[in-house]
Amino acid sequence: MKNVILSTIAMALVMVSCNQKNTEAATTTSEATETASQLYACSMHPEVTGKKGDKCSKCAMELTEPVKQTTTEKNAEVKTTQAAQATFSINEIVNNYLSLKNALTKDDTKGAANAANTLFTVFNSVNPNSIDSKLRAEYLDIADDAKEHTQHIGANDGNIEHQREHFAMLSKDMNDLIKSFKSEQKLYQDFCPMYDAGKGAIWISETKEIKNPYYGSKMLSCGSMKKQL
Repeated sequence: MKNVILSTIAMALVMVSCNQKNTEAATTTSEATETASQLYACSMHPEVTGKKGDKCSKCAMELTEPVKQTTTEKNAEVKTTQAAQATFSINEIVNNYLSLKNALTKDDTKGAANAANTLFTVFNSVNPNSIDSKLRAEYLDIADDAKEHTQHIGANDGNIEHQREHFAMLSKDMNDLIKSFKSEQKLYQDFCPMYDAGKGAIWISETKEIKNPYYGSKMLSCGSMKKQL
């Protein structure tokens, strides 16, 4: 009888030990998975994120700052990372740029400021990790410059000439962005030969009809369509 009791106790201890090891193994696996999915940001450029130890595409510093994520965000990231990489689109950026352009053709300085502020928000909402790694650095360079110009336009409601100066530089950024990342809609590169003391300036339009954002009602039809993008 004693042997039976001792055997039962021994088996119970073995089962408890096994269960404890299984629990520890599951916990370790869970922690490893969480660590692998944790995003880190550059301390100098927080918009650049990736795995811990990766290099910042702007300054080459290691990514060391943990990015806070909710449980919902973590689950969404796991499910959509691959799909996002395949579906990154500049369509929303382009649409908001066109809204800005159209406001300037109407001499609508407040509308231009609002559209520029929205465009700035759209640029900031783009997750760099959703962009093909071969094009990510190029996108970030263009976006950084474009955001600077949208900030100037958004902050200068009432000063339409200043808005137009930065719109000319923003249009160059948009032209580069469309060239590298394409757009699903048909677009045209237009040119005003008189702007900037005769140096000229381009803009992007969704129509073949010329509506000049640099002069608005003063010379609305000034310019020509240079090419389809």
